[in-house]
Amino acid sequence: MTVQSIIPSGPKPKKLFTLPRVIVYSVLLLCCVFFLFPLYIMLITSFKDLDAIREGNLFTPSANFTTYPWNKALLHACTGLYCEGILPGFINSVKITVPSTIVSITVACVAGYSLANWPFKYSETFFTILLLASFIPYVVMLYPIVIITRWLGIFSTLPAVVLVHTIFGLPLLTLLFRNYFASLPQELFKAARVDGAGYWRILLQVFLPMSLPIMIVAVILQVTGIWNDFLFGVIYAGPTNYPMTVQLNNIVNTGQGVKEYNVDMAATLLTGIVPLAIYFFSGKYFVRGIAAGAVKG
Repeated sequence: MTVQSIIPSGPKPKKLFTLPRVIVYSVLLLCCVFFLFPLYIMLITSFKDLDAIREGNLFTPSANFTTYPWNKALLHACTGLYCEGILPGFINSVKITVPSTIVSITVACVAGYSLANWPFKYSETFFTILLLASFIPYVVMLYPIVIITRWLGIFSTLPAVVLVHTIFGLPLLTLLFRNYFASLPQELFKAARVDGAGYWRILLQVFLPMSLPIMIVAVILQVTGIWNDFLFGVIYAGPTNYPMTVQLNNIVNTGQGVKEYNVDMAATLLTGIVPLAIYFFSGKYFVRGIAAGAVKG
């Protein structure tokens, strides 16, 4: 064996602890603590009784562990005139979120595909107007939409909220799908056209199977945006159709009787559990979807 054959090759091993790495991870750790600490306070408070809360031990869990606040927040807390908890609001939020997400993503997918691969006369003008409309403040559109929904006979109903969320979600989703389809190799589209495939066949058999990353991005944006909405729900849903966010506001801002902070914390966590779960399980797919062309022009 020669001396040359035993000389190590390849890149030099990096040190485990370097000053830049220590600084970066320290800052990330501080950011995690900063954002997770309020969630920790809410969680331990939601399992305390009122006596433990009055003791003032805000940062330590209580020895008297109880699930009563969660049960009351879900089934018995008063949300205005009704004392049925936020479970009806959860059902209303599901009824609003599911159809709004499906319809808006379906329409935006077809619109983005058409703008990217089947340009028509004034298609760029149409796309520009669509984008400009998305920058109009919501408050400017509130009263005109009230008049439109009243004219349609759906004001103070769940279909009114579904319609509003679908319309306001279209500009951004259309932009995402249009840019994603435009970033795909045009050779695929041309080859499908040569093989005789038409508009719908190319979309359903060629482009949609490749669109999982942008679909996940669109679902995350729509579900979290619609689920967390308060303004449209309080205006267009009506008192019997309020989503969870509106009912949570009614619970937290109730001024009668003893203030039950543990019930407020439990109701807040129940309201935010769906967005938290979506980000927890789909966060990495969101990053992949963005990197795969969601913001490419």
